[in-house]
Amino acid sequence: MAKIELKLPQMGESVAEATVTAWLKEVGDSIEADEPVVEIATDKVDSEVPSEVEGILVERFFEVDDVVKVGEVIAIIETEGEVNVSSSTPDAEVIEEETAVEPEPVAILENEMRDIQLSASAPVSFKEAERFYSPLVKNIAREENISLQELENIEGSGKDGRVTKDDVLAYLGNRGKETTAPTPSSQPKQQEVLKEETVKEQPVKPSPKPMPVSVNGQDEIIEMSRMGKLIAHHMIESVQTSAHVQSFIEVDVTGIVKWREKVKKSFEQREGEKLTFTPIFMEAVAKAIKDYPMINISVDGDRIIKRKDINLGMAAALPDGNLIVPVIRNADQLNLVGMAKKVNDLASRARENKLKPDEIQGGTYTVTNVGTFGSVFGTPIINQPQVAILALGAIRKVPAVIETPEGDLIGIRHKMFLSHSYDHRVVNGALGGQFVKRVAEYLESWDSDREV
Repeated sequence: MAKIELKLPQMGESVAEATVTAWLKEVGDSIEADEPVVEIATDKVDSEVPSEVEGILVERFFEVDDVVKVGEVIAIIETEGEVNVSSSTPDAEVIEEETAVEPEPVAILENEMRDIQLSASAPVSFKEAERFYSPLVKNIAREENISLQELENIEGSGKDGRVTKDDVLAYLGNRGKETTAPTPSSQPKQQEVLKEETVKEQPVKPSPKPMPVSVNGQDEIIEMSRMGKLIAHHMIESVQTSAHVQSFIEVDVTGIVKWREKVKKSFEQREGEKLTFTPIFMEAVAKAIKDYPMINISVDGDRIIKRKDINLGMAAALPDGNLIVPVIRNADQLNLVGMAKKVNDLASRARENKLKPDEIQGGTYTVTNVGTFGSVFGTPIINQPQVAILALGAIRKVPAVIETPEGDLIGIRHKMFLSHSYDHRVVNGALGGQFVKRVAEYLESWDSDREV
């Protein structure tokens, strides 16, 4: 008999931890080789961790909502016979039965070591914490300005009473709703103080209580999905962080429509890929960013980080209707063929929930196609920590004035709206407007004889 350590595998260069969302196997269950054992989540991407061997699950070291670091042991799988260490993956380590420490002490020791390591690397504000807090909980506490004293008073629902992400979010939802009424004994003292001193500062008003929602017998209550909650939190955080301003411009894309119609069949036959409008628009955006590099920035407190790489986020729809933003890295270095292949690949794997965590991180500017849903234009919310996002409206046939040497004519043209949302803290109206105008210029000056 041998025991295998199932570890959290490396999921990308910038991914250091993940959250356990569901166990697919219980202790005592049989497991086939390559069968998923646990579901994990990193931000928006859900993944499964499979077993490399056939055996029985004998121990689990984490519960749902616990945060696991890459390389940490998440479970023990017992196998029959000997297992060749060299044939196993780096994420699985063999433990001989004779020398193995009993599972319970091992689990306790590993948890204690993990707590010590995380506490040692935690900021000063958490050094005096009486309980263990995961990195995710600490990050939320910092972002929402939750003091250590507040955090210590939150009742934890996790393992051993640990405070989970849901506990913190529930606390934030109730924050400010309760006010402490003064006791009768304290009221006379307060009245005396008010008579003797002049109050210079206005009292802080509690947050307004949300209006109660009435539910009748025919209404259906639907719990938000994990991703839905993440997106909701991300959107609210973006609106509270950035001063959103929009600029709009109408673009004549008749030349692009006719050119694509002319080359799309031969392109698909030669490359095995469909040629959509998206890579054409992405190419124009990448060119415009090179002309206006100060749109390719991030804000860090009072500092501006000017990004060297142009990594374009491309909003894509998931099967459940939510949106995810895979990233086209170094988009300015791709030709149109390369851009088309990258766009099609990311969009296809997004629909199949097969994106890797690294593929949705590191974006510096985002493009979203609201025209896919028939919208003429939209006012998208900035994808933090970026400072701008471009929405592509639907392409429509419209009557338009055509200027010719012989005079003005009325004709049918293919037109669309570009909607540019940008952070007015660091992007002024001139830059925001000039950038989207440059994108329009690249689209309207499309070479109808271009080879691809």
